[in-house]
Amino acid sequence: MSSPQSSVQLYSVREPLETDLGGTLERLAEMGLRNVEAFGFVGRAAELRAAFDAAGLRAPSGHAAFLSDQLRFGDKTIEVPPLESVLDDAEALGVELLIDPMVGPDRWASRDEVLRTAERLNAAAEAAAGRGIRVGYHNHSQEFHHSFDGVAAYEVFVSQLRDDVALELDAYWAQVGGQDVPALVGRLGSRLKALHVKDGPVGADPFRTGAFDAADLGQVPAGAGQVALDEALAAATSLELAVVEFDHYAGDIFEGIEAGVRYLADRGIR
Repeated sequence: MSSPQSSVQLYSVREPLETDLGGTLERLAEMGLRNVEAFGFVGRAAELRAAFDAAGLRAPSGHAAFLSDQLRFGDKTIEVPPLESVLDDAEALGVELLIDPMVGPDRWASRDEVLRTAERLNAAAEAAAGRGIRVGYHNHSQEFHHSFDGVAAYEVFVSQLRDDVALELDAYWAQVGGQDVPALVGRLGSRLKALHVKDGPVGADPFRTGAFDAADLGQVPAGAGQVALDEALAAATSLELAVVEFDHYAGDIFEGIEAGVRYLADRGIR
């Protein structure tokens, strides 16, 4: 196993961040965290950088859409900023690994679409390289819904990527998508640089049923659910970041994150 650092995806504390940015970051720093994974930073990088600096935190990784032209949330459509604007703000924030968090399910149903997405990520890697930024992709479960010649769409996608493109595997969503997560981690090899350390019961895949409500997922602190996190971490030979995340947590979110931080610390990841 490699020696990654711990982090937390700030989406987990999206509601506290809206009401108390500085106080929320301070609470995370008090847990011993040094790193956070940013989201929603495009257009407000300077503000967030100042807040991170004040709390003694850095954002070595960040989520921002750049593999889609538009994002759709129900009836709402959001235009995605140009890649150069995303890279500008990632650079200003100090992000070293820029990760697209999700490409829609329809683009994983066709081999041609999968290949086009890989081409777009490769082009982004070329554009980012001159700034010292690596790019990557974060999965949910839809990347595993379709196979081509017996190979899952996700792994077809991975096979087409440049060597300098990284991956962030969401262990929870991969297992919900039917994957043997430790085996998948082994196949991804040195390309896997970040792991979302997320846990819970592994039941019906809401991206298949269409009945998605994060509050129904029943996510729990790392190590308390059914996801093979211990084995996945042990299989990750080139991991740089182990990122605690909750899509939703029924209890006190800070207690849930702190339990995840302790889980990682008990395994030598700080």
